[in-house]
Amino acid sequence: LTVTEMTAKVTVTITENSGSYMYDGAEHTASGYEVTNISNDLYKTGDFTFSGNDKVTGTDAGTYDMELKASDFTNNSKNFSNVEFVIVDGTLEISKRSVTLTSATQEKVYDGTALTNNEVTVGGDGFADGEGASYDVTGTQTAVGSSANTFSYTLNEGTKAANYDITTTAGTLTVTELTDKVTVTITENSGSETYDGAEKTVTGYTVSIDNKLYTDADFTFSGKATVKGTDAGTYNMELKASDFTNNSKNFSN
Repeated sequence: LTVTEMTAKVTVTITENSGSYMYDGAEHTASGYEVTNISNDLYKTGDFTFSGNDKVTGTDAGTYDMELKASDFTNNSKNFSNVEFVIVDGTLEISKRSVTLTSATQEKVYDGTALTNNEVTVGGDGFADGEGASYDVTGTQTAVGSSANTFSYTLNEGTKAANYDITTTAGTLTVTELTDKVTVTITENSGSETYDGAEKTVTGYTVSIDNKLYTDADFTFSGKATVKGTDAGTYNMELKASDFTNNSKNFSN
């Protein structure tokens, strides 16, 4: 009695195992494979041996292939002479961490000094343990108004940009007007002369301000600070408060 080998092709489908991780600074591994299909029920997993390396490792974000080959598998059965091994690729995927960097938002009433805030908040997935960044916050606002709290960052040694998707958002620095009343006292200049038939003149005024932050440059004068007279008598300069206009956005009262 003679039994001959089966010459019809048998296809063995090998599917590499996969793995998916978020970057965390540690090494990750995908290993092993599954026999997902054999085209002939008579052929079993015990009919072949594996001599390759079914393990792939990675640390940094990226895609890593196990790269099994058909030649890693050997048919050991005398009953089958035509065995094909087909590899379905699996991958080790290490995804990037999503990090948001946001500088501080702050507000204050005008006091003549610059408003700054050097705080930067790390959000999203955050940095992996032992990794991070340093920050140079350059935002500043002194006068009434708003501006971006601008900043830049530098990754710490050992922190690789390729492992992160980093988004930056600048906060807002806002200085509001001072609503406390500022009193500017305008004192007209005076003069005293003896009648001699000639016209006499007094001009100008002096300024006194009860808030040292407010200065002469913060208002303008549109009147006429002059008084003239020839005959004996008293002449008033008659400046009015409406002759003076506050031009500073920092003071509303």
